[in-house]
Amino acid sequence: MTSEGHSTPAAQGGRPWFMANELLAFVVELAALGALGWWGFVVGDGVVFRLLLAVGAPVVAAVVWGLFAAPRARFRPPLAGVLLVKAVVLGSGVYAVHAVGHPGAAVFFAGVVVVNTGLAETLRRRFASRRVT
Repeated sequence: MTSEGHSTPAAQGGRPWFMANELLAFVVELAALGALGWWGFVVGDGVVFRLLLAVGAPVVAAVVWGLFAAPRARFRPPLAGVLLVKAVVLGSGVYAVHAVGHPGAAVFFAGVVVVNTGLAETLRRRFASRRVT
């Protein structure tokens, strides 16, 4: 308990779920980047263009993520802006999985993205509102 009488997230038993969801968020982000690389290699015409897309698409997505959506983003737009960046980057990963010929996996991935992102934002705000400064 804090001096204000509020218990910490760890004391409430929510911290392990929060950390597990944060780990899943990281895995989802890596999966989206991997899917974009896979898509780039599959759709490109010619070896050089395929390699450029396979490397370029995930790099662009990672830079955008790092600038606007990462926990330590250089620029921190309002929540709507962060969610828009997440929707574009992670949605591009979902599209990439579908575009390479795996629509069922894309639907599953989309479900994981939506649930994980929703939980992550909800839990982050819940824990932030309980912190005593």
